[in-house]
Amino acid sequence: MSLTNATPLEVAQAARLGSRKLAVLSTEDRNAALTAIHKALADGKDQVLAANAKDLEAANKAAESGTLSQSLVKRLDLGKKGKYEDMLQGILDVRELEDPTNKTTARTLLDDNLTLSRITCPIGVLLIIFEARPEVIANISALAIKSGNAAILKGGKESSHSFAAIASIISSALSTTAVPSNCLQLVQTHDVIADLLKLDEYIDLCIPRGGNKLVRMVKDTTTIPVLGHADGICCTYLCSDYPADKATKVIVDAKVSYPAGCNALEQLLVDSSALTTVLPSVASVLLAKGVSLRCDAPSLAALKENLDPHSAALLQPATDADFTTEFLDLILAIKTVSSVEEAISHINAHSSHHTDAILTLSPTVAKPFLAAVDSSSVYWNTSTRMADGQRYGFGTEVGISTNKIHSRGPVGLEGLTIYKWVLVGDAQASADYGDSGRKWKHERLDADGEEWVARNEEEREALRTLRAGN
Repeated sequence: MSLTNATPLEVAQAARLGSRKLAVLSTEDRNAALTAIHKALADGKDQVLAANAKDLEAANKAAESGTLSQSLVKRLDLGKKGKYEDMLQGILDVRELEDPTNKTTARTLLDDNLTLSRITCPIGVLLIIFEARPEVIANISALAIKSGNAAILKGGKESSHSFAAIASIISSALSTTAVPSNCLQLVQTHDVIADLLKLDEYIDLCIPRGGNKLVRMVKDTTTIPVLGHADGICCTYLCSDYPADKATKVIVDAKVSYPAGCNALEQLLVDSSALTTVLPSVASVLLAKGVSLRCDAPSLAALKENLDPHSAALLQPATDADFTTEFLDLILAIKTVSSVEEAISHINAHSSHHTDAILTLSPTVAKPFLAAVDSSSVYWNTSTRMADGQRYGFGTEVGISTNKIHSRGPVGLEGLTIYKWVLVGDAQASADYGDSGRKWKHERLDADGEEWVARNEEEREALRTLRAGN
């Protein structure tokens, strides 16, 4: 790892060279590097948290003056609720995952002794631009090394002390391993993002981790492919048949457990038949947890009739803007719908296609919802907060993507690989084939089957017969 003040071009060129060396290292070498990083960060916890405390002090002052949002302050805190331990565990989880590279995912016999294979490989060089979230450094480092990718990381000034401390520890750890130091470039120079975003010759994928403003800026100013999401406007559709106790548990978790998260619930859609049955129980607990409820006219009227006067007085009427806003706070917009079709239509029009859920006991209602909602993650009877790489079993994640190409939802190791086509032949030429020449076989082969070593039709026929007999 290189903690650098080099020019953007020098950084990108070094990362490209590092990516090519890293891509051919063995799984054992890459895993050994993750072991070294984990141990070093575990041993250096006090050093990192001391640096993080400096960032938090400055961030809290900035929040008090109105120049930094409270949601960013919350994301910055590494010492909160075991976040540091989760960061460390994520490194070990990634280490234990199967190597995603050099996997044969498809094979085709084009002709005798001419076999085409699709084989997974690293993307190349990743550019990660993030606000707050100092744990991103460890997350990205682990995922990049395991998947054979180089990474350039540029953090915001609000996490500069944490950034430097974690980077220094990882850099020292990697110096004892086979991983080349230039495969991870941590950029300290100010005002280099615009220049980095121009280097599509060297950088293969950009992943912004931050608020809407950052993501929109990145998407609008680069020709590098961008993986990520701009907003986390997550919705849950509550049906009248879902038990109130279960609905309360799921919705409170989705809204209250971490309001600043991009997977936190921002809109609750309520079936009209649930307004006076399930919703009052859910709303009373949300209000007790300090959640501000912004209700459309039907839900506001129903709750005022079914809540005690003190709770009812806390309700607020919703505006149109509330249904296009990522609050990142203890605020929830409530809208009444008359059918699953209306819920689907609202979500597809107003959510950010991040994570949306339905709460119902009816498969007849749930299955159309799961099929028709156009989001990267769609849930049935669980919290939107489940949208997380670690919870999906990815070890950790580089971010959550609402893209519709390559990778979608929480992005782990698999999302950081692409594939190449490998053709193995025996002096064939394209001119050998045509109307008067040889004919293509185009026989689909098992990706990991014995046909790989079958070199003639007799051997292939024997293998087909054997497989048919089994």
